[in-house]
Order: sequence, then C-alpha cells, then structure tokens
Amino acid sequence: MTKEFLSFTESGFYLPQEEVLETKHGKKALDIGIPKEIFLQEKRVALAPDTVALLVNHGHNIIFERGAGVSCSFLDHEYSEAGAQIVDDVKKVYQADIVLKVSPPNLDELNMMKNGSTLISALQLKIQKKEYFQKLINKKTTAIAFDYIKDEEGIFPVVRSMSEIAGNGSILIAAECLSNFNGGKGLLLGGIAGVSTTNILIIGAGTVGEFAARSAKALGCSVKIFDTSLHKLRRIQDKLGVRLDTSIIHPKALQKAIRRADVVIGAIRFKDERTPCVVSEEMVKMMKPLSVIVDVSIDRGGCFETSELTSHINPTYIKHGVIHYCVPNIPSRMARTASFALSNIFSSLLLKIANLGGVKNTIIQNDNISQGVYVINGNLTNKVIGEWYDLPFKTLK
Repeated sequence: MTKEFLSFTESGFYLPQEEVLETKHGKKALDIGIPKEIFLQEKRVALAPDTVALLVNHGHNIIFERGAGVSCSFLDHEYSEAGAQIVDDVKKVYQADIVLKVSPPNLDELNMMKNGSTLISALQLKIQKKEYFQKLINKKTTAIAFDYIKDEEGIFPVVRSMSEIAGNGSILIAAECLSNFNGGKGLLLGGIAGVSTTNILIIGAGTVGEFAARSAKALGCSVKIFDTSLHKLRRIQDKLGVRLDTSIIHPKALQKAIRRADVVIGAIRFKDERTPCVVSEEMVKMMKPLSVIVDVSIDRGGCFETSELTSHINPTYIKHGVIHYCVPNIPSRMARTASFALSNIFSSLLLKIANLGGVKNTIIQNDNISQGVYVINGNLTNKVIGEWYDLPFKTLK
C-alpha cells in the first residue's frame, strides 16, 4: 500500500499543491443618499424610517434630504430618530457613494452626483434620452435598475410588489369612479342582497389582473378575465382557489363581455414591448353609459384605443359616454404602502451589497443583482440601450 502511494507521488499525481482559498470580502459600511422625489406624480420614498433604523444599526450612513418623506406621511423627525442625517442641501445627498431614488434622476440631478458613485433607481427607458446615458458614462457611474433585479426565485420583486398594489388599487379606483359624487352612475361595487352584482371585466391574467380579481371577488363582484395565454388563465384560477369565468382574447367574445361590463380593467402587459391595443374604439362605443375603464397598461401605451394619458390631478375624462382613468404609476397614489413595500426590498438589497463587500463585488458575485446593471464604471452594459441610442456597449457576460 505504501509503495503504491509512493509510486503515485513520484509520478506527480499526489504532489503537494498550494491550497487555493476563495477570497472573502469583509462587510463594507455604505454611504447612502436619499433625495426628495421631484418628478410631478412621484409620491413614494425609497426608504421608510424603520428601514433606515435597520441600516443604521448595521453601521451604514444614511443622508436624507429634508422633506423627502412628507408626500407619504413620513416626518423628518422619524428619520432623524432612526439615525439618518437630515440635510437641507440636496447637493450633499448626491455626494453619497450610493444614491437611492424611486424615479430616475434628471440631468440636473445627475450633474450633482460625484464621479464613480452608484445610482440605484428605476430605469424608465421609454422617457430617457441619449444624453442621460452619456452623462452616466462620462461620470464613471455604476447604474442599477431596481425593476430589473431578480430575487432567489427568479421573480422581479419590485415589479411584483408594485403590480400587486396596482391590481388592488384599480378596483378601489373603479369604485370611486362609479360614485355619483365623481360623475359615475352611482353603483356600489359588489352590490347587496337583492341587487345584481357589478360586472368586472379584467383584460390580462398577470399579477395586476390576479390582484384586481382578488379584490373584486372579495367585494362580491362578478368577474371575467381575458388573456392571450391559456396557461396564465389556468394559473390565476389555481392561485385564487375559485372557479372564474375566463376566456382567451378573441374579438367576438371580448365584444360581448365589454357590452355587459360595468368596469373594464386593462392589465395586459408584454415584457419590453408596447402593450397591444386589444379594445377598439367601436367596442368602447358599445359599453354602458357611465361605465368605467381603468387602463393600468397606460404606462406601456394602453390597451384601449380611446386611452389618453392623464394625471393624478386630473385623472379621468369621458369619451363615448364612458369614464376613462388612464393615470400611469398607480402605486404612487398609495404612496405610503408602496414605500413600505419598496423599503422591504431595498433593505435586503443594501444589506446584501454590504455583506459582499460593496457594489462591484456584488455585481460580480450575484447574478440576480447584476441583471439590473446597465452601466458599470462608466461602461454601458445593456445591449438594448446601446443599440437604441447608438452608444458603444459591452455586456457583462
């Protein structure tokens, strides 16, 4: 046995080798800036006070612009008591190593960021211009779109959470629009004993459609769901645990359902594509007088031919006798709830970045987070952006 082992040793199979150990990165204290959201319809804030306290207790520094949480009823003293540094000068916020925002910064805000810092915000590619990305490149910024980050199960947690809020919110909005005091026909969403239930038609069986259906069924409404995917229709029935009236989208069936509906929710969505227009103007003309359309898909172009972009200040208009609600970013209407949801996601993200030794190490080691990276150290890594704006790019993989 010994001779055999020695012979192997002499032949080189078991010669002692230098042990290669995985390099461990120590935890890094993060310097995080939270500026006030200045985009007109954006009321959310990236971190709630409880999340700030959690991060401060882990040794991180939070620089918070005064008044940044007021729009969702978070007071400055709540943040100061949580350990945040409250500042009046927004330039100090943008000098942080990591700038965390809900809506993407404009060019003036980008100018205030120091070179080599990290931006974590929504991408909102449809509203950006070439100079926006050129500015990020010139400032050697690392930019991460939080709406493209995945979790351990391969789900986009920010998109999922905001879609849940939008789905629930769309039914509450429809209830308001049906009220006499808001110009509606005076229907109670759901009805009561002895009175026919309200008919809700939902176009799209994704997350928005699922949570709209949950809310509508909980109120006692009659619900019908259309989608292009039979798999999604089966899935939504399994998730809700009840039999729903479902149908594949085709013109005759959709036209028949629209004529009977009191409320139509547009919740159809395709990844990285404009929402297809599935409801024609002629179909809208067939709807009941003062029935309601809530086009949640308006941020991707809308799925009704009669949809026109509106705002939270003037959210509705009437066309062909039908009330239209076409406001993008419905979660901003429920800003406090949405901010808590975002905080839960961002606290996990920031703690992970700290535990992995900083943003650069995290991008290298975590594929789910690297999915959201579109600029790293001033190098564009997103192929879609590069081709769209004719900018040089190099993908991470």
